[in-house]
Amino acid sequence: QMISSMSDGAVVVDVAIDQGGCIATASPTSHSDPTFVVDGVVHYCVTNMPGAVPRTSTLALSNATLPYGLRLADHGLDAIRQDAALAKGVNVYRGHVTYPAVAEAFGMNAEPIESLLA
Repeated sequence: QMISSMSDGAVVVDVAIDQGGCIATASPTSHSDPTFVVDGVVHYCVTNMPGAVPRTSTLALSNATLPYGLRLADHGLDAIRQDAALAKGVNVYRGHVTYPAVAEAFGMNAEPIESLLA
């Protein structure tokens, strides 16, 4: 409904297409054939968008994740206890699913990481 209300020639980019997408009219495309048009709106839905610039995207990902890795290396489980962002990144701990979306996807119950680390 929202797409059809957009002006002809408008562009939408679905950066979540790798995970199923977030735009109802989106379908995965490729770097070799990246766009399609629905209701006059250009859709760019390339899976693995960072693959177009592998060196740059690798540097960006490394810069974004290295501080977390260093905290874990320096402080172990205490890093997770002390850093809410790290705690949110734990999906499974000692056989217990801690991330609600993962638990839901597998029909399991999630257990808060905080209670497992206590």
